[in-house]
Amino acid sequence: MSENLVLKVVNLSKRYRLGVVGSKTITDDVKHFINKMVNKKNETNKEGEINDRTILSSNSNYVWSLKDINFEISKGDVIGVIGRNGAGKSTLLKILSRITAPTEGEIKINGKIASLLEVGTGFHPELTGRENIYLNGSILGMSKIEINDKIKDIIDFAEVQRYIDTPVKRYSSGMYVRLAFSIAAHLEPDILIVDEVLAVGDAAFQKKCINKMAEISLKEGRTILFVSHIMASIQSLCNKVILLDNGRVQFIGNVDEGIAKYLEINESDTNEIQLENSKNRQGNQKIVFSDFHFESKEGKKIDKILTGQDLVLVFKLKKNVDEFIDDIDLGFSIHDNYDQGIANLYSSYQNIVFSSSENYIIVKCILPEIPFSPGNIAIRGRILVSGEESDFYKSKLGDLLIEMGDFYNTGIIGQSNWGKYLIKGQWLKK
Repeated sequence: MSENLVLKVVNLSKRYRLGVVGSKTITDDVKHFINKMVNKKNETNKEGEINDRTILSSNSNYVWSLKDINFEISKGDVIGVIGRNGAGKSTLLKILSRITAPTEGEIKINGKIASLLEVGTGFHPELTGRENIYLNGSILGMSKIEINDKIKDIIDFAEVQRYIDTPVKRYSSGMYVRLAFSIAAHLEPDILIVDEVLAVGDAAFQKKCINKMAEISLKEGRTILFVSHIMASIQSLCNKVILLDNGRVQFIGNVDEGIAKYLEINESDTNEIQLENSKNRQGNQKIVFSDFHFESKEGKKIDKILTGQDLVLVFKLKKNVDEFIDDIDLGFSIHDNYDQGIANLYSSYQNIVFSSSENYIIVKCILPEIPFSPGNIAIRGRILVSGEESDFYKSKLGDLLIEMGDFYNTGIIGQSNWGKYLIKGQWLKK
């Protein structure tokens, strides 16, 4: 492996056995031992099905969470690992972090790795925050003098000065994450691996972490592997992406191209199954989304609209229980090209809830004078019944193309490609 490479993955695969803890039976272990003794390839590893989440039943007791993964990462690269839920992202990071072993393949690592995968990973709950800093530094091969030089910066960045000598078992999940990230970022690993655990923190701290990762990559030349479903963060931080789907690499390369392919996969996933019959949802499902479309103010179905026009969201809901349902709170969020949320609204915000004794109801929400800049937007939805989640559909309900219209009612277009919103003002001279 060349000096510029810090990580090389060759034919990496990970297989799990369904329904049990562990990946092999005693019979498999015996076969594996015999095959190993006679220097033969492990035949038991041939069995297994691809990790396709749309398959509801299986003919095999094994599933490949990852299959035939190959890539190389150079010093200073910031790699975004993207893909749908269940694509194999977290499994890949756990293998690279040496938390779990691969079933097949080889990993070559040139340098020290620090990982931030789950809340509390790498912490001893009975030790204080300060003691855990020294513990993690020692694991990374640092001396006490080297840790002493960094400890003030670690504590200040994590904003846990008051609790640093308290056992971490008394920390909140947010405090855990702040301290864990600060340790991982400041103790000078050659490779920093960060999973979606940052989502536990507040928005201000997430931004602080993104800025810190950019700093250690650009200024210190360190390598970062970053998993996130927030495409705006991937776009702003990373110089390359690895797209996983069903446990296989679908794309490696340019960030914008990789994100576009990721959104295409999500789009095809949304359209494969009718909304009403889709299993890709959570909640008690007393009432669920059955259908969705966009309308103009004249009541015509549309798939594009001009800025400044009125937009109507049409939700068809299905009742799955034989009882009257009251206090239905319908919510939706609007997302940009990179699936970053740009607005959300629940009917309850405006003191409006719905009720139904019928099997199907239709609810419309009118959004006057759409203020979003030209581009594609997506709608996601959630239903609460008496405060409890009834339906959260995990894919998009629908997509809409926004084109520039006479937003200012002057015939002047303006800078339509700048920012996410278009605004109007009242101009006064005194």
